[in-house]
This record gives sequence, structure tokens and C-alpha cells, in this order.
Amino acid sequence: MTFITQNKKLSKITGKVLAAVFWLAVWQFIYFIVKQEILIVSPVRVLQRLFELAKDDMFWFTALNSMQHILTGYVLGIAAGVVLAMLTTSSRMLYDLFYPIISIIKATPVASFIILALVWIQSAQVPDFTSFLMVLPIIWSNVSNGIAKTDAKLLQMAHCYGFGFSRTVRRVYIPSVMPYFIAACTTGMGLTWKAGIAAEVLANTKHTIGGQIYASKIYIETADLFAWTAVVIAMSVLLERLMVWVMKKVGQKYNVDRL
Repeated sequence: MTFITQNKKLSKITGKVLAAVFWLAVWQFIYFIVKQEILIVSPVRVLQRLFELAKDDMFWFTALNSMQHILTGYVLGIAAGVVLAMLTTSSRMLYDLFYPIISIIKATPVASFIILALVWIQSAQVPDFTSFLMVLPIIWSNVSNGIAKTDAKLLQMAHCYGFGFSRTVRRVYIPSVMPYFIAACTTGMGLTWKAGIAAEVLANTKHTIGGQIYASKIYIETADLFAWTAVVIAMSVLLERLMVWVMKKVGQKYNVDRL
């Protein structure tokens, strides 16, 4: 059984590697056809530029600065979404009051919020604000759904045994809501990261990945543009994988096997 499992894992990894090699070959082929580095650079040149950037301490400061701003908005969005879900599921009046606002946030293009945020707040805080808005509706919707679908029989049992509010939340509501919360957190991470970087680009914030991408476009540094885009992709994958790992650990505590 172990040998079969190892073969399956090896085949999966091999498939991913071959797919990556194929698309890198396509990229290199397009580069040979175009033959203009101002339009497209080769994968080798991008990798070379990445190594050059990585030697500079400012590169790491820039990457961590972007991560810090985006994760700040992400965490605040999660907290606000959970609190709002608890309030709106406990009161119909609050639900009717906040539902239109959440719907507007979900329907409004991210670019519109970024431009409005540039009018309202300092440009350095725009990525935080954008990340906050991206994750808030997702958390609110999923957590509200989880609370609404909590088994009524379990709630009745908790009432009969005199659990009290805090014990009912710990023993009934949290295990019921956790699968929805985990799904919202993992989905929201990727969307938040992309929206946060877009906010940095439009706001042209200093010492951020988005700011570097904007500068690369202005000065027509195509190699830098591709290199920083590669950084965005790598960090997005890393953060999503990290979030899935964390959520798996949290899910194991509550017997959640949906990841």
C-alpha cells in the first residue's frame, strides 16, 4: 500500500514538473519568435534578474512590506466578518441593515474601491483597506451560512443540559461553523493577495511589490516587470499553501476533513 501511495505521489509530482517544463518551453519559443526584450524576456533572463534582485536587502524588505500590509487587511477582514456574521444571524433587523452594504461590496469592481480609497485615505493604507474589503464578504457569507445550518437538535440538547452560552458556542456552534470558516479563509487568501497587489500598483505605494511593478512599467524595465510578477505568483502560492496547512491543523481539532 505504501509503495502504491509513493508511486502515485511521484507520478503527480512528475506530471506537474513536465507541465511546468512545457510552458517554460512555450515561453522560450515565443521569446525566440518576438526577439524584442522590450516586449517579452526569456525565462533565463527573468531568473537571472530574480537572483540579482534577491541580493539586495531592499528586495526582501519590499516583499515583506507588501505581505504585512495585505495580511493586516486580511486578518482584520476575517475578524470583522465573523463578528458581523454573529450579529446578523442573531438579529433580523441587523441582517436587513448590513445586507445591502455587503452586497454592494461584493458587486463593486475592486478597481473602483481602490480609486475611491485613494481619495479617502493615505496611499500606503490602500492595500490594507482593499484586502479588508475582499475578505469581509466571503467570511460573512460562509460563517452566516454555517451558523444558520447548525443542527437544531444539538442546540436543543445543549439547552436541555444547561450548557450556557459560552459552552454552547464552544461545543456546538464552532464545530458546525468551522468547515465553512476554513473554506472562506482559504478562498479569501488568494483573492486578497491579488487584490492587495493590484491596490499597490494603482496607488503606486513605496517599497511594495505593486510599486515596483508600476515603476517597471513606467521605465519599461520588462525584465523587472516579469521578475516582480514571478515574485507575486510565488508568494501567492506560498501563502495559499501555508493557509491550507494552518487550516488543516485547525480542522483536525474539529474533525474537519474538507481540505
